[in-house]
Order: sequence, then structure tokens, then C-alpha cells
Amino acid sequence: METDTDLLRELDGDVEQLLERHIERSREWFPHEYVPYERGRAHRDGSWSEGDTDLGGAQIDDAVRSSLIVNLLTEDNLPYYFRTVEGTLGRDGAWGEWVRRWTAEEGRHSMAIYGYLMTTRAVDPVALERDRMAQVSSGQVPEPESVCDALVYLSLQELATRIAHRTTGAMIGDPAGHDVMSRVAADENLHHLFYRDLATAAFAVVPDQMMAAVLRQVTSFEMPGVGIRDFAAHARRIATAGIYDLAIHHQQILVPVLLHQWAVDKMSGLGDVGSRARDAVMSRLDRSARVAERLMERRHAAIAPA
Repeated sequence: METDTDLLRELDGDVEQLLERHIERSREWFPHEYVPYERGRAHRDGSWSEGDTDLGGAQIDDAVRSSLIVNLLTEDNLPYYFRTVEGTLGRDGAWGEWVRRWTAEEGRHSMAIYGYLMTTRAVDPVALERDRMAQVSSGQVPEPESVCDALVYLSLQELATRIAHRTTGAMIGDPAGHDVMSRVAADENLHHLFYRDLATAAFAVVPDQMMAAVLRQVTSFEMPGVGIRDFAAHARRIATAGIYDLAIHHQQILVPVLLHQWAVDKMSGLGDVGSRARDAVMSRLDRSARVAERLMERRHAAIAPA
């Protein structure tokens, strides 16, 4: 079994190549070109109501508002994600360069989403700031136990974040909001591709350790919004609206990444530990598929004409 230090050293070349690819594919953009600052209005009394919003004629419901709040607060918790990712992957060489680049891009996401929410007053700014203070003061973030766990978790989490941002933007109904969330989602997709392909490289080096990490992360995966005040209520609204739920998690994250990209079901070269972990992963995916099917049936039944 390789140590984390050994694995990081083995993957140095892959990190350099993937970082170069990321920079080549990245597009320079500026929050001020997306945020509709002309809609901003002065409100100093702290009051807010849905009638204060300026969403270009669009009307958003509580589910979309919950998703915007969760998405922003997730981005605002960046200091703790940086601490965890740098502590796991390192601060030197290409690893450190990647972590700092990723951090700069994630910080820009929070600037753009916050600017949009404040200028349009899509959410209550006082409540949002209180939620932000509570979230960032608590500093709750997932803490993967190894480099393998971090690569698996980040691969899944970045894809989940991309889906949540893009779907939320599509449901806002405001072209400016759609553009902000789509731009952020495009960055998150590049982050996902970096971690996904780095995990692929790690499978070639330590397949048993990676498969065991897949099992742990699939079993215990939590979106980074855990720790947000009233997160359970937000999550229920988000799931009911079809923005993000267990069916989406199975169909758009677990199946594409685990089966199509990493092909864990067909992976060879596994020892006893890896083989047992793979069997457990496939059993977990079977259960997840059944849950997803039931959720989709309920969703279709709910929208079917009487």
C-alpha cells in the first residue's frame, strides 16, 4: 500500500499535464460583465420582501431561492475548502499551483453570484448575510481521509456543483441570472474534469486503494452545503423542484463517473481488497438505481395531468 506522499509523487506528471490543459481550456471572464449592476437600488432600512426583487420580469419560487442561497454559501465557504485541499494535496510544485488556481476561480464564483443576488435582491440580503456569518464561522466542510478519498470526493462534488448551478440558472427565468450561473457552472465543469482525470491516473497506480475510496465516498457522500443553517429545509425544496436529488445524483453523477469514465465494474488488476470494495460499490449502485427509479416515478406522477 502506497502512502499519500508516495502517491502524490507518482502523480506529479499527471498534475502538470492536467493543469496545463485546464489553463488552455479556461476562459478569462469578469464578474462585472455578468452582474446587472444597473438594477441595484439603495435599501438601508434592512427590510425586504419579494416585491423588492428586480429579476427582469421573472418570478422565482422558494426552491430556486433556496438553491441560490445554498450555492452561494457553498462558494463562500472557500477558505475551509482551500485549507482542506491544500493540506491534502500539498502546496509545492504543480499541486500547489493547481490548488491556488482553483481557489482563485472559486473565489470569483462567489463574487459573481453575490453581486447578482444583491443587485436583483433575489433573496433577503439581511437573512443571507446572517446565514453567511453562521456558515463561515462554523467552517464545516467534508474532510477526506486520504488523497484517494479527496480525488474521488472532489470528482463527484465538482460535477454535482456544476449541475446544481446550471439547473438553478435555467430555472431563474432571468437571462442575467442564467448567464451568471452558466458561467460559474462552466468553470465547475473544468474543475470536475481535472479531478476526474487525475483520479483515473490514480486508479492506474493504486487501484485497490482507489476502489476502497470510491466505496467510502459513494456511501458517505454529502453535498458541501452541510452546515448551512436550515440546510435540510433548503435541500427538501431543492429536491422537490428537481434541481438536485438522489435520482439526479445517481443518473448524472454516479453512473457517468463510476461506470462510464472509471469503469469500476470492468476494472482489472484488483486485489482482494479492491475486488471486495468493487462488489460493495456495485451493490450500492443497484440500490441507488432503485431509489432513483422510484423518485422518477413519483415525479412523473406528480406532473401528469389529472
